[in-house]
Parts: sequence; structure tokens; C-alpha cells
Amino acid sequence: MILNIKAFALACGIIWGIAVFALTWWVIIFDGVTRERTILGRVYRGYSVSPLGSIIGLVWGVFDGLIGGAVLAWLYNCIVSFFSK
Repeated sequence: MILNIKAFALACGIIWGIAVFALTWWVIIFDGVTRERTILGRVYRGYSVSPLGSIIGLVWGVFDGLIGGAVLAWLYNCIVSFFSK
């Protein structure tokens, strides 16, 4: 079975973006807004545990998930086509 790279990348991007957004709000609800630098803040420029940071994390997450999903689907398709010969 070959994966559709565009569809898989879009699905990964949407899921990862929403996950970063939801996790940020989870932390805001239980710990409050912090301006401390987090691990994601080091990777995603402009991200912090704040309402604006959740939107920035959503955008970076979608972008990051698109690229990661495309690479993963492409590698999967290469491996499947190699072993199906």
C-alpha cells in the first residue's frame, strides 16, 4: 500500500499543530501563563506558554508536521516499493 504524501503530510501537520495548541492551553489552565523558556520555545521561534504563544505554536506545529509527515510518507513509500519487488 502506497501512501498519498500530500494527504499524509497534511494530516500530520493538522494533528501536530492542534496538539501543540491544546497542550499549551492545558498548561495555561493548570499552571497559568509563564514567560519561562520551554523546550518548544527553543525550537519554535516566538513560542511561549501564553495565548499568543499557543497560536504561534499552532502555526509552527502545522509547518513542522507538514514537513515531517511528507518525509515520513516518502520514506515509507520508498521502503514499501523496495521490498515489494
